[in-house]
Amino acid sequence: MAEDTTTIRTTAPKRNYFARKSVDDILAESDRQEGGRLHRALGPVSLTALGIGGIIGAGIFVLTGTVAAKFAGPGVVISFALSGVACAFVALCYAELSSLIPVSGSAYTYTYATLGELFAWIIGWDLVLEYGLGAATVAVGWSGYFNRVLHGFGVDLPSQWTTAFFSDPNHAGSGHGLFNIPAALVILGLTALLARGTRESSLFNNIIVLVKVTVVLIVIVFGVSHVDIANWTPFVPENAGEFGHYGWSGVLRGASVVFFSYIGFDAVSTAAQEARLPQRDVPIGIIASLAICTVLFIGVAAVATGVIPYAKLNVPDPIAVAMDATGIGWIAWAVKLGALAGLTTVILALLFGQTRVFYAMAHDGLLPPIFARLHATWRTPAISQTVVGVLVALAAGLFPIEILDEMVSIGTLSAFALVCGAVIHLRRSSPDLHRPFRAPGIPWVPIVGILSCFALMAALPIETWIRLFVWMGAGLLFYFFYGSRHAKHG
Repeated sequence: MAEDTTTIRTTAPKRNYFARKSVDDILAESDRQEGGRLHRALGPVSLTALGIGGIIGAGIFVLTGTVAAKFAGPGVVISFALSGVACAFVALCYAELSSLIPVSGSAYTYTYATLGELFAWIIGWDLVLEYGLGAATVAVGWSGYFNRVLHGFGVDLPSQWTTAFFSDPNHAGSGHGLFNIPAALVILGLTALLARGTRESSLFNNIIVLVKVTVVLIVIVFGVSHVDIANWTPFVPENAGEFGHYGWSGVLRGASVVFFSYIGFDAVSTAAQEARLPQRDVPIGIIASLAICTVLFIGVAAVATGVIPYAKLNVPDPIAVAMDATGIGWIAWAVKLGALAGLTTVILALLFGQTRVFYAMAHDGLLPPIFARLHATWRTPAISQTVVGVLVALAAGLFPIEILDEMVSIGTLSAFALVCGAVIHLRRSSPDLHRPFRAPGIPWVPIVGILSCFALMAALPIETWIRLFVWMGAGLLFYFFYGSRHAKHG
């Protein structure tokens, strides 16, 4: 009898932490969830507009000034270019995976199909930083422009209620803050709308994108005539004696920070189920939106640092400040109102995307089922949306944009590195799969993408790395104590 017991113990099945979901299973699940009634209405133009809408946000309207003033000076132009190049390699990998697996779920779904459950959990946990803290970061930028609009009407809110508790008290002379109320309120307001089922339509998104692009073009076209070349000298200020504080190391640090500006291009992949021809249109949307926004970012950064000295841009609304310096009042107002409208839709999209990732993870058993529960009347993940909204609002109210942005960047960079690795792995493990779009230069394109992500991550300060390790440690504990025990595919 003892011998039989020993046999049973030695042959007990082991938990497979690298269990994968097949591409066919993912597509079948997608069809069942949609009930066969999926309305494919988005073409390449709408998908490109969706990508531009996700990309143009706090990065261009806020981080341009932060990076110029603290890290790179006018060299922020080079920082944007470096980040754009790094994203191009990642975008090609995203395009291949999105054409191969044309369903919602973004990098989480791709990783589950290629690298397995554990890596899918890691990338899903990283996406919390991208979507959740990304929404908080944009909300802080929204608050800065909102306060600037109120100031134009002669209304000034107490600084302690518009400044984060953990902000630097010497930053822009703001003093010690208690809580950024406008940033938290915009998160809670949009959370309420999403919980009730409000979702931006393609037409509405295209209109807002047109507004944002128009504002950016106004900044470039009208601002260029007010550029003082002296403000670009030196273009890369001399290093101040420490890594990342001006000099070429500052340009690299700046590239790692402004990387946040580009993260919206992967939102195109989450719309694969709504594309008319996903295998063709999704790659076009990803690559086209990235290319267009890179050019616009470089133009705005050049104008902003040319109109006023870069040291004066360390404010929550640097582009508005730069346009105020031109003396053309209507341009400054256009920037403020356009930024508010644009940032609002970005927050909406990020909050929506966060609950979609949680919904997919809960559906797979990696998160509690409450995150996949739909409201009986509204048919939305209202509980999940509310939990996410409250936590994001707290982050937006308590933390300054510098801390939030760096956490978003390092989390997203690590997720993007995994996406590049997934392409290499899938090419080797499943070479015969039909790939409507094939990334060129395999394996070198994804390898360069991985190295680019690691280089930008290495330029971030040690404090950000410590926060990442703490975050990932907490995530892995949750996975091994809950997710791995409830997963449906292991």
